[in-house]
Amino acid sequence: MQMQVTKLDHVNVRTTQLEVMTTWYVQVLGLRSGFRPQFSFPGAWLYAGDVVVVHLVGIDSTPGVGSEADLKLEHFALSASGAEHFEQSLIAANEKYRRVELPEINLVLFNIADPDGNRIHVDFSTSE
Repeated sequence: MQMQVTKLDHVNVRTTQLEVMTTWYVQVLGLRSGFRPQFSFPGAWLYAGDVVVVHLVGIDSTPGVGSEADLKLEHFALSASGAEHFEQSLIAANEKYRRVELPEINLVLFNIADPDGNRIHVDFSTSE
């Protein structure tokens, strides 16, 4: 049987500000901090429901994201529901974002960045 990728499991993000990043992912994206095995380095696992979707790894040096020329990962995306509530929470938190509507594929997405500058878009169906 040939190997076949079936889904993206999680994203691993390196950061020098582990607590700030953990708080941001919980408060802005509504993820929850949960169980993480005992590794030899600091970190946090962030869950959407019962599924871990973001691994944060605490480091002492410069995080993985850099200048535009050095950028390796352009963004990662999360699917969600509750677009109106999400947009209102971004406004209330004074978070910068860009809303993009793609009616041809029934999608509204919000482009945001975490405290380290990692780009994320959160996707919502226009049918909700």
